[in-house]
Amino acid sequence: MAAPTVTADNPPVLEPPRPRRPGWIPVRVSTAAGAGVLLYAGAPPRELWWLAPVVFAVLWAVLRGRAARAGFGYGVAFGLGFFVPLLSWVGEFVGSLPWLALATVEALVLAVAGAGVAVVSRMPAAPVWATGVWVAAEAVIARVPFGGFPWGRVAFGQPTGVFLPVAVIGGAPLLTAAVVLTGFGAGELAHRLARGYAQGYPRLSRHRLAWYAVPALLAVVPVALGIISARLLVGRTTVDGQVVVALVQGNVPRAGLDFNAQRRAVLDNHVARTLQLAADVAAGRYPRPALVIWPENSSDIDPLRNPDARVVINRAVRAIGVPILVGAVLRTDDGGHDTNTTIVWSPRTGPGERHDKRHLQPFGEYLPYRDFFRLFSPYAERAGNFVPGHDNGAVTIGPVRLGVATCYEVIFDDLVRRSVRSGAQLIAVPTNNATFGFTEMTYQQLAIARVRAVEHGRTVLVAATSGVSAVIAPDGAVQQHTRLFTPAALVARVPLRSGTTLATRLGSLPEWALAALGVVGLAARLVVSRRPWPSSPGAATKWSTNAATRMSRL
Repeated sequence: MAAPTVTADNPPVLEPPRPRRPGWIPVRVSTAAGAGVLLYAGAPPRELWWLAPVVFAVLWAVLRGRAARAGFGYGVAFGLGFFVPLLSWVGEFVGSLPWLALATVEALVLAVAGAGVAVVSRMPAAPVWATGVWVAAEAVIARVPFGGFPWGRVAFGQPTGVFLPVAVIGGAPLLTAAVVLTGFGAGELAHRLARGYAQGYPRLSRHRLAWYAVPALLAVVPVALGIISARLLVGRTTVDGQVVVALVQGNVPRAGLDFNAQRRAVLDNHVARTLQLAADVAAGRYPRPALVIWPENSSDIDPLRNPDARVVINRAVRAIGVPILVGAVLRTDDGGHDTNTTIVWSPRTGPGERHDKRHLQPFGEYLPYRDFFRLFSPYAERAGNFVPGHDNGAVTIGPVRLGVATCYEVIFDDLVRRSVRSGAQLIAVPTNNATFGFTEMTYQQLAIARVRAVEHGRTVLVAATSGVSAVIAPDGAVQQHTRLFTPAALVARVPLRSGTTLATRLGSLPEWALAALGVVGLAARLVVSRRPWPSSPGAATKWSTNAATRMSRL
């Protein structure tokens, strides 16, 4: 039967539900899983940022027009294809079970997103609603379970490229939305072009042009937004002068879970590398820094309770002559718990201001439901008994107000934002990645820090025990970096910045607005789908065509 002629009174419509073809299911599952693997392939340390919108265009082709149950299944395949390779570093020294369990939990959230995208895919301007659904799923991942684990957000795979500057407007959530909307818009455009080709491209009317123009605009607008943001907004916070900073990477005796079995060796390594830096400064090879940053766990011996640790830290601080931010493990007064703390250590007055890590790593720094999880892995007992801090994440060290996001904290929007709102002129990320060996984990974390630099318009200083340490400019560019498992020191002159970006001021509003958009889209689609279905086959065909017409005006 010939395709109906498209006129002003009969605009192009989205097709009514089609019968399932079981033979296509394995192809779609494989395509969804392959898209997930492709999203991983574009992630750091590879900087193939342009792969992400391609991935979401492919995913749109898989999910568009499917039932919610099918979308859930394809979402599982996509999530496993992405998270299993992305999080392989989790199992580097503890085996496959924790790694695969975490990847599966994350994939299940994306499965729900897949179901939601499938449901809204027949809505007018469907890519917009679907993007909201995706951001809502990432918001869930960022909060549950055990406080969330948003490591695999789409935004964190964009440390470079045209989309990155969008972070200065709405942070990581808007950056995710820009990438996903471009992909979904391109996928919808490809679908409509293919359908037009199948219909022989009937005479182009105003409605037909709009039918193509809407998804084309949805694909192009986020790219344009990134380009405009880069030219007008990135790095535009107020410069209050410059300061010389130094990062010390002392290295560890060996990689793995037992890196801290020689805690004194780790401390001595950082002291020795700081003494070498002091000698280089005295010889004129480097300018004198105003402050030095040591990494997380650089002193796992409590220097407030152990005189030998205090003596060697004092030696390093007095040699360099400026305050050092020391990453230490401190025993609480009750003696049964620890805090992961960074301490401002002055050459004149010793230990002063401190930041206690606020968001602790489950199964590492503490073990939730210890009696239950210890049944599944012998490594469970290695989890610590740390307690979280409750400060604002900023300390004053020398002439600088410094925001501190200790390792795991850098992946949480609210923690970094709170530090900047507390007056931070620079952001420090003291971290300890020795547990994960030579895996991609440290490069993935570095990419997250680059997004934070753009988001808040601040220089970010990553100080790692074993690497990679780096100096990141407010535009996300890596100005200096070290190699893995190599003692090193970085010295850089960096700008001190005040004022806040739009992303810092808006806070979580973009995320909530985008998530609400997805929820509203789902609710609207479900309301429409609840309309009674006619009993006769002829009436059903007419009803579905008219309903599709109403839903496809855009």
